[in-house]
Amino acid sequence: MRDRIIVIGGGLAGSEAVYQIAKRGIDVILYEMRGIKSTPVHKTNKLAELVCSNSLKSTDIYNANGLLKEELKKLDSLILKAGEFSRIDNSISLIVDRELFSDYVTNTISKFENVKIIREEIKEIPRDEIVIVATGPLTSESLSEDIKKLVKEEYLSFFDAVAPIVDGESLNYEKLFWADRFSDEGNYLNAPLTKEEYELFVNELLKAEKVELHEFEKDIKFFEGCLPIEEMARRGIDTLRYGPMNGKGLINPKTGKRPYAVVQLRPENRDKTAFSMVGFQTQMKWSEQKRVFRLIPGLENAEFLRYGVIHRNTFIKSPKILRETLQMKNYENIFFAGQIVGVEGYLPSTAMGLIAGINAYRLIKGLKPIFPSKYTMTGALLYYITHQDIKYFQPMNANFGLFEDIPKHLKSKAKKEYIVQRARREFSKFLEEVWNM
Repeated sequence: MRDRIIVIGGGLAGSEAVYQIAKRGIDVILYEMRGIKSTPVHKTNKLAELVCSNSLKSTDIYNANGLLKEELKKLDSLILKAGEFSRIDNSISLIVDRELFSDYVTNTISKFENVKIIREEIKEIPRDEIVIVATGPLTSESLSEDIKKLVKEEYLSFFDAVAPIVDGESLNYEKLFWADRFSDEGNYLNAPLTKEEYELFVNELLKAEKVELHEFEKDIKFFEGCLPIEEMARRGIDTLRYGPMNGKGLINPKTGKRPYAVVQLRPENRDKTAFSMVGFQTQMKWSEQKRVFRLIPGLENAEFLRYGVIHRNTFIKSPKILRETLQMKNYENIFFAGQIVGVEGYLPSTAMGLIAGINAYRLIKGLKPIFPSKYTMTGALLYYITHQDIKYFQPMNANFGLFEDIPKHLKSKAKKEYIVQRARREFSKFLEEVWNM
Protein backbone atom coordinates (compact mmCIF):
# COMPACT_ATOMS: atom_id res chain seq x y z
CA MET A 1 0.00 0.00 0.00
CA ARG A 2 1.16 3.54 -0.72
CA ASP A 3 1.89 6.07 2.01
CA ARG A 4 -1.33 7.97 1.37
CA ILE A 5 -5.04 7.71 2.06
CA ILE A 6 -7.83 8.10 -0.47
CA VAL A 7 -11.14 9.68 0.54
CA ILE A 8 -14.06 9.38 -1.86
CA GLY A 9 -16.71 12.06 -1.34
CA GLY A 10 -16.42 15.67 -0.16
CA GLY A 11 -19.52 15.93 2.00
CA LEU A 12 -19.48 16.38 5.75
CA ALA A 13 -18.09 12.93 6.58
CA GLY A 14 -15.50 12.98 3.81
CA SER A 15 -14.35 16.50 4.63
CA GLU A 16 -14.03 15.62 8.31
CA ALA A 17 -12.03 12.51 7.48
CA VAL A 18 -9.66 14.47 5.23
CA TYR A 19 -9.08 17.06 7.95
CA GLN A 20 -8.35 14.47 10.63
CA ILE A 21 -5.83 12.72 8.39
CA ALA A 22 -4.19 15.78 6.87
CA LYS A 23 -3.57 17.58 10.16
CA ARG A 24 -1.68 14.47 11.30
CA GLY A 25 0.71 14.84 8.37
CA ILE A 26 -0.44 12.09 6.02
CA ASP A 27 -1.00 12.71 2.31
CA VAL A 28 -4.64 12.62 1.27
CA ILE A 29 -6.30 12.43 -2.12
CA LEU A 30 -9.90 13.61 -2.01
CA TYR A 31 -12.10 12.61 -4.93
CA GLU A 32 -15.26 14.69 -5.37
CA MET A 33 -17.36 14.29 -8.51
CA ARG A 34 -19.27 17.59 -8.16
CA GLY A 35 -17.73 19.95 -10.67
CA ILE A 36 -17.77 17.13 -13.21
CA LYS A 37 -21.06 15.47 -12.36
CA SER A 38 -23.85 16.90 -10.22
CA THR A 39 -26.49 15.30 -7.97
CA PRO A 40 -30.26 15.91 -7.80
CA VAL A 41 -29.95 18.20 -4.77
CA HIS A 42 -26.53 19.87 -4.65
CA LYS A 43 -26.31 23.44 -5.97
CA THR A 44 -22.56 24.18 -5.67
CA ASN A 45 -19.18 22.48 -6.02
CA LYS A 46 -18.11 23.41 -2.50
CA LEU A 47 -17.12 20.83 0.09
CA ALA A 48 -19.57 20.01 2.88
CA GLU A 49 -22.54 21.68 1.18
CA LEU A 50 -25.65 21.50 3.35
CA VAL A 51 -28.45 20.35 1.06
CA CYS A 52 -31.26 19.92 3.59
CA SER A 53 -31.76 21.91 6.79
CA ASN A 54 -29.26 24.54 7.92
CA SER A 55 -29.69 23.46 11.54
CA LEU A 56 -27.03 21.31 13.23
CA LYS A 57 -29.55 20.79 16.06
CA SER A 58 -29.36 21.36 19.80
CA THR A 59 -26.28 22.45 21.74
CA ASP A 60 -27.86 21.46 25.08
CA ILE A 61 -25.58 18.89 26.73
CA TYR A 62 -28.66 17.06 28.02
CA ASN A 63 -29.81 16.54 24.45
CA ALA A 64 -28.26 13.71 22.42
CA ASN A 65 -27.09 16.09 19.69
CA GLY A 66 -25.62 18.43 22.27
CA LEU A 67 -23.69 15.56 23.83
CA LEU A 68 -22.43 14.52 20.40
CA LYS A 69 -21.24 18.09 19.78
CA GLU A 70 -19.24 18.05 22.99
CA GLU A 71 -17.50 14.85 21.90
CA LEU A 72 -16.79 16.19 18.43
CA LYS A 73 -15.37 19.39 19.89
CA LYS A 74 -12.96 17.42 22.07
CA LEU A 75 -11.76 15.64 18.94
CA ASP A 76 -11.19 18.95 17.11
CA SER A 77 -13.94 18.44 14.53
CA LEU A 78 -13.62 20.64 11.44
CA ILE A 79 -17.36 20.46 10.76
CA LEU A 80 -18.21 21.62 14.28
CA LYS A 81 -15.73 24.50 13.99
CA ALA A 82 -17.35 25.48 10.68
CA GLY A 83 -20.73 25.41 12.40
CA GLU A 84 -19.58 27.67 15.21
CA PHE A 85 -17.93 30.05 12.72
CA SER A 86 -21.05 30.38 10.57
CA ARG A 87 -23.60 30.43 13.39
CA ILE A 88 -26.56 32.74 12.73
CA ASP A 89 -27.80 33.45 16.26
CA ASN A 90 -27.50 32.42 19.91
CA SER A 91 -30.47 30.04 20.03
CA ILE A 92 -30.15 26.63 21.65
CA SER A 93 -29.92 25.09 18.17
CA LEU A 94 -26.76 25.52 16.12
CA ILE A 95 -28.29 27.18 13.04
CA VAL A 96 -25.75 28.18 10.42
CA ASP A 97 -25.35 30.30 7.32
CA ARG A 98 -24.90 27.50 4.79
CA GLU A 99 -22.70 29.56 2.43
CA LEU A 100 -20.30 30.60 5.18
CA PHE A 101 -20.32 27.04 6.48
CA SER A 102 -19.22 25.35 3.25
CA ASP A 103 -16.77 28.17 2.48
CA TYR A 104 -15.05 27.59 5.83
CA VAL A 105 -14.67 23.85 5.21
CA THR A 106 -13.55 24.28 1.59
CA ASN A 107 -10.98 26.95 2.45
CA THR A 108 -9.58 25.02 5.42
CA ILE A 109 -9.03 21.82 3.46
CA SER A 110 -7.69 23.62 0.40
CA LYS A 111 -4.89 25.18 2.49
CA PHE A 112 -3.33 21.81 3.37
CA GLU A 113 -0.30 21.19 1.18
CA ASN A 114 -0.65 17.43 1.72
CA VAL A 115 -4.24 17.34 0.38
CA LYS A 116 -4.94 16.94 -3.32
CA ILE A 117 -8.54 17.51 -4.43
CA ILE A 118 -9.44 15.75 -7.68
CA ARG A 119 -12.76 16.52 -9.36
CA GLU A 120 -13.57 13.13 -10.82
CA GLU A 121 -16.22 10.46 -10.52
CA ILE A 122 -14.73 7.33 -8.99
CA LYS A 123 -16.43 4.28 -10.45
CA GLU A 124 -14.41 1.59 -8.66
CA ILE A 125 -12.96 1.49 -5.16
CA PRO A 126 -9.22 0.67 -5.13
CA ARG A 127 -8.82 -2.66 -3.33
CA ASP A 128 -5.10 -2.25 -2.66
CA GLU A 129 -5.04 1.18 -0.94
CA ILE A 130 -6.37 2.63 2.27
CA VAL A 131 -9.69 4.15 1.25
CA ILE A 132 -12.54 5.90 3.03
CA VAL A 133 -15.84 5.73 1.13
CA ALA A 134 -17.92 8.72 2.21
CA THR A 135 -20.09 9.23 -0.84
CA GLY A 136 -23.27 9.67 1.15
CA PRO A 137 -26.85 8.82 0.29
CA LEU A 138 -26.49 10.04 -3.30
CA THR A 139 -23.69 7.71 -4.35
CA SER A 140 -23.43 7.60 -8.15
CA GLU A 141 -24.87 4.62 -9.98
CA SER A 142 -21.48 3.42 -11.24
CA LEU A 143 -19.88 3.47 -7.81
CA SER A 144 -23.00 1.94 -6.27
CA GLU A 145 -22.63 -1.05 -8.55
CA ASP A 146 -19.01 -1.49 -7.51
CA ILE A 147 -19.94 -1.21 -3.83
CA LYS A 148 -22.54 -3.93 -4.31
CA LYS A 149 -19.83 -6.19 -5.70
CA LEU A 150 -17.51 -5.25 -2.86
CA VAL A 151 -19.93 -5.85 0.02
CA LYS A 152 -21.73 -8.78 -1.63
CA GLU A 153 -25.03 -7.36 -0.37
CA GLU A 154 -27.85 -5.38 -1.91
CA TYR A 155 -28.43 -1.86 -0.64
CA LEU A 156 -31.28 -0.89 1.60
CA SER A 157 -33.09 2.11 0.16
CA PHE A 158 -35.49 4.86 1.13
CA PHE A 159 -36.47 8.30 -0.07
CA ASP A 160 -35.22 11.49 1.50
CA ALA A 161 -37.11 14.72 0.95
CA VAL A 162 -35.89 18.33 1.18
CA ALA A 163 -37.98 21.28 2.42
CA PRO A 164 -38.42 24.49 0.39
CA ILE A 165 -36.62 27.76 1.14
CA VAL A 166 -38.51 31.06 0.69
CA ASP A 167 -37.25 34.61 0.12
CA GLY A 168 -37.70 36.70 3.29
CA GLU A 169 -38.51 39.83 1.31
CA SER A 170 -41.55 38.14 -0.22
CA LEU A 171 -43.21 37.38 3.14
CA ASN A 172 -46.04 39.37 4.73
CA TYR A 173 -44.68 39.97 8.23
CA GLU A 174 -47.94 41.54 9.41
CA LYS A 175 -49.41 38.03 9.48
CA LEU A 176 -46.35 36.35 11.03
CA PHE A 177 -44.76 36.43 14.48
CA TRP A 178 -41.36 35.59 15.95
CA ALA A 179 -41.23 32.93 18.72
CA ASP A 180 -39.66 29.67 19.84
CA ARG A 181 -41.63 26.89 21.46
CA PHE A 182 -41.77 27.27 25.26
CA SER A 183 -39.17 30.05 25.13
CA ASP A 184 -38.87 33.83 25.20
CA GLU A 185 -36.38 33.62 22.33
CA GLY A 186 -37.67 34.70 18.92
CA ASN A 187 -35.53 32.75 16.49
CA TYR A 188 -38.33 31.22 14.41
CA LEU A 189 -40.84 33.03 12.22
CA ASN A 190 -44.32 31.56 12.65
CA ALA A 191 -47.30 31.54 10.29
CA PRO A 192 -50.52 30.90 12.29
CA LEU A 193 -53.54 29.24 10.65
CA THR A 194 -57.17 29.19 11.75
CA LYS A 195 -59.18 25.96 11.58
CA GLU A 196 -60.66 26.99 8.23
CA GLU A 197 -57.27 27.97 6.78
CA TYR A 198 -55.70 24.74 8.03
CA GLU A 199 -58.38 22.48 6.56
CA LEU A 200 -58.24 24.29 3.21
CA PHE A 201 -54.46 23.86 3.18
CA VAL A 202 -54.64 20.12 3.95
CA ASN A 203 -57.34 19.52 1.33
CA GLU A 204 -55.34 21.26 -1.38
CA LEU A 205 -52.20 19.45 -0.25
CA LEU A 206 -53.94 16.14 -0.81
CA LYS A 207 -55.08 17.19 -4.29
CA ALA A 208 -51.64 18.35 -5.42
CA GLU A 209 -49.78 16.58 -8.21
CA LYS A 210 -46.59 14.79 -7.23
CA VAL A 211 -43.37 14.15 -9.09
CA GLU A 212 -43.53 10.75 -10.76
CA LEU A 213 -41.01 8.20 -9.54
CA HIS A 214 -38.96 5.91 -11.75
CA GLU A 215 -40.37 2.42 -12.11
CA PHE A 216 -37.51 0.82 -10.16
CA GLU A 217 -38.09 3.24 -7.28
CA LYS A 218 -41.80 2.63 -6.69
CA ASP A 219 -41.42 -0.21 -4.19
CA ILE A 220 -39.14 1.76 -1.87
CA LYS A 221 -40.63 3.13 1.33
CA PHE A 222 -40.09 6.60 2.73
CA PHE A 223 -37.86 6.93 5.80
CA GLU A 224 -40.22 7.57 8.70
CA GLY A 225 -38.09 10.38 10.09
CA CYS A 226 -38.29 12.45 6.91
CA LEU A 227 -41.78 11.92 5.47
CA PRO A 228 -43.04 14.28 2.76
CA ILE A 229 -45.67 16.66 4.12
CA GLU A 230 -48.35 15.24 1.81
CA GLU A 231 -47.65 11.68 3.00
CA MET A 232 -48.26 12.78 6.59
CA ALA A 233 -51.48 14.53 5.55
CA ARG A 234 -52.83 11.29 4.09
CA ARG A 235 -52.80 9.74 7.56
CA GLY A 236 -55.66 11.97 8.71
CA ILE A 237 -56.87 15.56 8.80
CA ASP A 238 -55.21 16.28 12.18
CA THR A 239 -51.90 14.51 11.55
CA LEU A 240 -50.05 17.69 10.56
CA ARG A 241 -51.57 19.58 13.49
CA TYR A 242 -49.93 17.09 15.83
CA GLY A 243 -46.75 17.00 13.79
CA PRO A 244 -44.82 19.82 12.09
CA MET A 245 -47.80 22.22 12.27
CA ASN A 246 -48.36 21.78 16.00
CA GLY A 247 -48.99 25.07 17.78
CA LYS A 248 -47.98 23.70 21.17
CA GLY A 249 -45.71 26.03 23.14
CA LEU A 250 -46.43 28.99 20.86
CA ILE A 251 -48.52 32.05 21.68
CA ASN A 252 -49.39 34.51 18.95
CA PRO A 253 -48.71 37.94 20.51
CA LYS A 254 -51.27 39.50 18.18
CA THR A 255 -54.12 37.41 19.63
CA GLY A 256 -52.69 36.22 22.95
CA LYS A 257 -53.74 32.70 21.99
CA ARG A 258 -52.17 29.49 20.77
CA PRO A 259 -52.67 29.07 16.99
CA TYR A 260 -54.92 26.29 15.76
CA ALA A 261 -52.00 25.27 13.54
CA VAL A 262 -48.70 26.89 12.64
CA VAL A 263 -45.95 26.73 10.02
CA GLN A 264 -42.49 27.48 11.39
CA LEU A 265 -39.91 29.21 9.22
CA ARG A 266 -36.26 28.90 10.21
CA PRO A 267 -33.72 31.56 9.12
CA GLU A 268 -31.21 30.28 6.57
CA ASN A 269 -28.62 33.00 7.12
CA ARG A 270 -27.52 35.68 9.57
CA ASP A 271 -29.33 38.45 7.75
CA LYS A 272 -32.57 36.44 7.84
CA THR A 273 -33.23 37.01 4.17
CA ALA A 274 -34.16 33.39 3.50
CA PHE A 275 -36.24 30.89 5.47
CA SER A 276 -36.71 27.13 5.29
CA MET A 277 -40.15 25.66 5.94
CA VAL A 278 -39.55 23.41 8.95
CA GLY A 279 -40.81 19.86 8.43
CA PHE A 280 -42.16 20.63 4.95
CA GLN A 281 -40.27 18.06 2.90
CA THR A 282 -42.30 17.35 -0.21
CA GLN A 283 -42.70 15.30 -3.37
CA MET A 284 -45.06 17.83 -5.00
CA LYS A 285 -44.33 19.30 -8.41
CA TRP A 286 -42.77 22.75 -8.22
CA SER A 287 -45.83 24.47 -9.67
CA GLU A 288 -47.99 22.77 -7.06
CA GLN A 289 -45.65 23.80 -4.25
CA LYS A 290 -46.07 27.42 -5.25
CA ARG A 291 -49.86 27.07 -5.43
CA VAL A 292 -50.37 25.14 -2.18
CA PHE A 293 -47.77 26.78 0.05
CA ARG A 294 -49.02 30.24 -0.92
CA LEU A 295 -52.28 29.33 0.88
CA ILE A 296 -50.37 29.73 4.16
CA PRO A 297 -51.05 33.15 5.76
CA GLY A 298 -48.03 35.40 5.23
CA LEU A 299 -46.80 33.34 2.28
CA GLU A 300 -49.37 34.53 -0.27
CA ASN A 301 -46.65 36.07 -2.43
CA ALA A 302 -43.76 33.85 -1.35
CA GLU A 303 -40.87 33.57 -3.77
CA PHE A 304 -39.11 30.22 -3.59
CA LEU A 305 -35.32 30.25 -3.51
CA ARG A 306 -35.35 26.44 -3.48
CA TYR A 307 -38.27 24.15 -4.07
CA GLY A 308 -38.65 20.97 -2.11
CA VAL A 309 -37.30 17.90 -3.88
CA ILE A 310 -37.23 14.18 -3.30
CA HIS A 311 -34.34 11.89 -4.03
CA ARG A 312 -33.21 8.34 -3.51
CA ASN A 313 -31.17 7.70 -0.39
CA THR A 314 -29.10 4.54 0.01
CA PHE A 315 -27.15 2.91 2.80
CA ILE A 316 -25.31 -0.37 3.27
CA LYS A 317 -26.16 -3.21 5.63
CA SER A 318 -23.50 -2.11 8.09
CA PRO A 319 -24.22 -4.76 10.76
CA LYS A 320 -23.17 -7.41 8.24
CA ILE A 321 -20.35 -5.45 6.65
CA LEU A 322 -18.55 -3.17 9.12
CA ARG A 323 -16.58 -3.37 12.33
CA GLU A 324 -17.01 -0.65 14.98
CA THR A 325 -13.79 0.86 13.65
CA LEU A 326 -15.72 1.45 10.38
CA GLN A 327 -13.43 -0.95 8.54
CA MET A 328 -14.95 -3.61 6.36
CA LYS A 329 -14.84 -7.05 7.92
CA ASN A 330 -13.38 -8.49 4.72
CA TYR A 331 -11.10 -5.56 3.76
CA GLU A 332 -9.42 -3.90 6.70
CA ASN A 333 -8.00 -1.19 4.40
CA ILE A 334 -11.46 -0.02 3.25
CA PHE A 335 -13.54 2.20 5.53
CA PHE A 336 -17.08 3.52 5.12
CA ALA A 337 -18.30 6.74 6.74
CA GLY A 338 -21.23 9.14 6.78
CA GLN A 339 -24.87 8.50 5.96
CA ILE A 340 -24.02 5.55 3.74
CA VAL A 341 -23.31 3.50 6.90
CA GLY A 342 -26.83 4.05 8.25
CA VAL A 343 -26.62 7.13 10.44
CA GLU A 344 -28.99 10.03 9.92
CA GLY A 345 -28.18 13.71 10.34
CA TYR A 346 -25.29 16.07 9.80
CA LEU A 347 -23.31 15.53 12.99
CA PRO A 348 -23.76 11.75 13.25
CA SER A 349 -22.41 11.61 9.68
CA THR A 350 -19.55 13.89 10.73
CA ALA A 351 -18.75 11.66 13.69
CA MET A 352 -18.46 8.65 11.39
CA GLY A 353 -16.08 10.56 9.12
CA LEU A 354 -14.00 11.60 12.10
CA ILE A 355 -13.65 8.05 13.44
CA ALA A 356 -12.86 6.70 9.97
CA GLY A 357 -10.21 9.40 9.51
CA ILE A 358 -8.52 8.65 12.82
CA ASN A 359 -8.54 4.91 12.15
CA ALA A 360 -7.28 5.21 8.58
CA TYR A 361 -4.38 7.24 9.98
CA ARG A 362 -3.74 4.63 12.67
CA LEU A 363 -3.79 1.85 10.10
CA ILE A 364 -1.21 3.52 7.86
CA LYS A 365 0.97 4.06 10.94
CA GLY A 366 0.73 0.41 11.99
CA LEU A 367 -1.43 1.22 15.03
CA LYS A 368 -4.52 -0.64 16.15
CA PRO A 369 -7.78 1.06 15.07
CA ILE A 370 -9.93 2.19 17.98
CA PHE A 371 -13.47 3.26 18.81
CA PRO A 372 -15.18 4.82 21.83
CA SER A 373 -17.33 2.96 24.34
CA LYS A 374 -20.99 2.39 23.48
CA TYR A 375 -21.75 4.52 26.54
CA THR A 376 -20.58 7.62 24.64
CA MET A 377 -22.82 9.22 22.01
CA THR A 378 -20.36 8.54 19.21
CA GLY A 379 -19.84 5.00 20.42
CA ALA A 380 -23.57 4.37 20.76
CA LEU A 381 -24.04 5.26 17.08
CA LEU A 382 -21.15 3.00 16.08
CA TYR A 383 -22.56 0.18 18.18
CA TYR A 384 -26.00 0.57 16.65
CA ILE A 385 -24.86 0.45 13.03
CA THR A 386 -22.67 -2.60 13.64
CA HIS A 387 -24.84 -4.63 16.05
CA GLN A 388 -28.48 -3.89 15.20
CA ASP A 389 -30.61 -6.81 14.01
CA ILE A 390 -30.47 -6.47 10.23
CA LYS A 391 -34.23 -7.07 9.98
CA TYR A 392 -34.86 -3.81 11.84
CA PHE A 393 -31.90 -1.78 10.62
CA GLN A 394 -32.94 1.75 9.64
CA PRO A 395 -31.00 5.06 9.56
CA MET A 396 -30.49 6.40 13.07
CA ASN A 397 -29.86 9.88 14.41
CA ALA A 398 -28.27 10.65 17.76
CA ASN A 399 -30.71 9.92 20.59
CA PHE A 400 -30.57 8.85 24.22
CA GLY A 401 -32.62 5.76 23.39
CA LEU A 402 -29.43 4.17 22.03
CA PHE A 403 -27.90 3.97 25.49
CA GLU A 404 -28.02 0.75 27.48
CA ASP A 405 -27.49 -0.35 31.08
CA ILE A 406 -29.17 2.60 32.76
CA PRO A 407 -30.46 2.02 36.34
CA LYS A 408 -34.21 1.53 36.05
CA HIS A 409 -35.04 3.78 39.00
CA LEU A 410 -33.61 6.82 37.24
CA LYS A 411 -36.16 9.01 35.47
CA SER A 412 -36.23 12.28 33.54
CA LYS A 413 -33.45 14.69 34.58
CA ALA A 414 -31.69 12.14 36.78
CA LYS A 415 -31.57 9.69 33.90
CA LYS A 416 -30.12 12.27 31.52
CA GLU A 417 -27.58 13.35 34.13
CA TYR A 418 -26.45 9.74 34.51
CA ILE A 419 -26.14 9.29 30.73
CA VAL A 420 -24.15 12.49 30.27
CA GLN A 421 -21.74 11.99 33.16
CA ARG A 422 -21.10 8.35 32.22
CA ALA A 423 -20.54 9.38 28.59
CA ARG A 424 -18.04 12.03 29.67
CA ARG A 425 -16.07 9.55 31.78
CA GLU A 426 -16.00 6.98 28.99
CA PHE A 427 -15.09 9.52 26.35
CA SER A 428 -12.13 10.71 28.44
CA LYS A 429 -10.73 7.18 28.19
CA PHE A 430 -11.11 7.26 24.42
CA LEU A 431 -9.38 10.65 24.21
CA GLU A 432 -6.36 9.19 25.98
CA GLU A 433 -6.13 6.55 23.24
CA VAL A 434 -6.54 9.14 20.49
CA TRP A 435 -3.92 11.58 21.71
CA ASN A 436 -1.40 8.97 22.88
CA MET A 437 -0.64 7.68 19.40
